[in-house]
Amino acid sequence: MADIHIEEFYRDAAIALAQLYSVFPRRINLFVEDIAGPDEPDEFGLHSKRHMACFGALLWLEEEGLIRYVDTIRQEALDQAVLTRQAFIRLSAPAPTALVDAAGVGRGEDQALPQSVRRDLSTYIHLIRESLRSGHSARISQIVQATFFADA
Repeated sequence: MADIHIEEFYRDAAIALAQLYSVFPRRINLFVEDIAGPDEPDEFGLHSKRHMACFGALLWLEEEGLIRYVDTIRQEALDQAVLTRQAFIRLSAPAPTALVDAAGVGRGEDQALPQSVRRDLSTYIHLIRESLRSGHSARISQIVQATFFADA
């Protein structure tokens, strides 16, 4: 089992990428609270470690060329965030068969679906969304790692 902060990082990255993909190519404000949950700054106005870790994950996604944004809104959000071309292509690409099979895509009743639908169900973004729905930390980590290391 990975360290909790690493599992939270993968979850935060998955949520951010899924949110941005769902509105692509439109730019949106990406709020930390929408990803990490509500946060109450302390008496000095400082955010919790969890909030700051999520904010750091968003900044890291930009540093690694997966998202772009115009500015930060304090430490609350990224202003006008959008996926980069690299991220859009990677998320839209089909995942390796072993990863898709492990996720249960292409089994049973899925075989009756048209090839184009099965292709959509095998993309990285679909696997990310399914792993988030499952809520299983190890599965989210596995899919996000595979997405980060994919050749697109």
